[in-house]
Amino acid sequence: MIVDDAALVRLYYRDALERAGYEVEEAMNGLEALEKLLSTPVDLLIVDVNMPQMDGMTFLRRLRRQEGPEACIPALVTSTEAGAQDVAAARAAGANFYLVKPLAQDTLAEYAAMLCGAPGHG
Repeated sequence: MIVDDAALVRLYYRDALERAGYEVEEAMNGLEALEKLLSTPVDLLIVDVNMPQMDGMTFLRRLRRQEGPEACIPALVTSTEAGAQDVAAARAAGANFYLVKPLAQDTLAEYAAMLCGAPGHG
């Protein structure tokens, strides 16, 4: 699931992941993502930091506190912020990896494969 408030970013990530063979869900912010996760199981979260209504860090902290399999979904956090404190904050919130935007589509597909396996192989 791509969680980002920018439609163009979601489209760019969707294109990269679908070309690599993944099915893609989208949410415009952390609140929408939490709601969708109640009914839609996913294998990977790609989460922007800065979003309205619920930012990426708040979303990850809330998700990681939940009980159930959704609390363990691997999360890749993306942001334009590149400071060590930003990486540390993402890790503390529950991110598995932190990548600085802009991301190459191949890089995104490689991280998806590393975190959740090749499409169709779980």
